Amino acid sequence: MVIEFYHDVLCAWCYALSPRLRKIVKEYPDIEVIHKAFPLAPEHRDLSEMFGNKDKAKEEILNHWRAANANDDEHRINAELMAMRDFDYPYSMPGLMSCKAAELQGGQEAHWNYFDRVQKAHLTDCENIADQNVLINCAETIGLDIDKFIEDFQSEKVRNMVMEDYDYARKSGVTATPTLIIDRKWIISGAVKYEELKQAIEEIITGKLE
Repeated sequence: MVIEFYHDVLCAWCYALSPRLRKIVKEYPDIEVIHKAFPLAPEHRDLSEMFGNKDKAKEEILNHWRAANANDDEHRINAELMAMRDFDYPYSMPGLMSCKAAELQGGQEAHWNYFDRVQKAHLTDCENIADQNVLINCAETIGLDIDKFIEDFQSEKVRNMVMEDYDYARKSGVTATPTLIIDRKWIISGAVKYEELKQAIEEIITGKLE
């Protein structure tokens, strides 16, 4: 079974879903997870254009954080701390390009480890993940080769990898994050609870879900 996990580093709901998916993989070791980038706000200007201005963008996004924190099993999402930060709310591409740079070093496992680490920096520690120094620190903490990480992160190759994922997602009918596509057939949207996710996996394995 192959599960494509469409996500964005900015997505609080993805942060809630990721550990549940890890638990599924631990229980069903034959499942392969492929990580796909889906930038919600590719460039810095996008958030202001979507919400009217950067302050309104941050205010509305933090409301999503609070809702996602209620869904998160460990309530790790710190909207009140991010509300105090004075930097502009980050945009998608730096973090997603970093995930792809990690992937070039260590495949899907490194992508997932980096994705989880940069989401912690963003949603729990409330650091500025548009800052290259923050991204490098995340790479250091998961044991990546930093020189290679920086070289790859700054390359056009990883930007193209992100945009290829995005184009592929749109052709596959993905419109939001998180989205899981199982064996190119079944789609699960949103931060579903572990029990619901496990039930869907079991129904697919046993043939109950056609």
